[in-house]
Amino acid sequence: MTMNATTNATELSVNLNKIALVRNTRTLGIPSLVRAAHIALEAGAHGITVHPRPDGRHVRGPDVRELADVLKAWPKAEFNIEGNPFHGLLEFVREVRPAQCTLVPDETGAFTSDHGWDLPRDADRLRPVIAEAKALGARVSLFMDPVPEAMAMAREIGADRIELYTEPYADAFGTPEEGAMLASYASAARAAQRVGLGVNAGHDLNRDNLPAFLRAVPGVLEVSIGHALIADALEFGLADTVKKYLDAIRAGASHGEKA
Repeated sequence: MTMNATTNATELSVNLNKIALVRNTRTLGIPSLVRAAHIALEAGAHGITVHPRPDGRHVRGPDVRELADVLKAWPKAEFNIEGNPFHGLLEFVREVRPAQCTLVPDETGAFTSDHGWDLPRDADRLRPVIAEAKALGARVSLFMDPVPEAMAMAREIGADRIELYTEPYADAFGTPEEGAMLASYASAARAAQRVGLGVNAGHDLNRDNLPAFLRAVPGVLEVSIGHALIADALEFGLADTVKKYLDAIRAGASHGEKA
């Protein structure tokens, strides 16, 4: 990954969790996550994201290992493993050495990720986790709410990037609150970049709301998208859907603000 905050070039990481969720409803091994990863990467995706959870409801340990093997054949692509570092995530990082580790404060049994880390409250317990993940060769990203004043602490405890939690923006998209919400994300991104953090984004981004987000929020390096992308793939096919999301990224970047 060679992007930086001044290029305004945003990469796409495809989250395969929902494909695993469908696969897990039967014992046939289909749809195949390995095949899906190949299709997404061949269509132009820049990386693959997985979020293994302790309950194994979607991506599971064998999937992480198999996908790590797939990514070895794509040296320029990123393998991003995300999840709660206090629920066994580091075991995967130790085993497969992903390019990026995104730390998410999921509660056990949570329906989905629904908030970012609380800094400085979570700082002391995150420091050794971040240090270990970085020692294992992973870039570390913290899943964060758009709170500008928290970004300096995220950098101080060792993070390389933050991933802005974008569900509140997705909820506000197309409403009178959209502009104010985008301004809060832009402010958080600038605060992160001022202290040397890269900025990623993810959660409930889709083809409709992604261009506006990228036009408003400067220097987003990567978006991780799963639910909407896989839902669109049921209509368009996975390869064409990846291309449509890359088009949406380009639509945002073509009018985007330079960081």
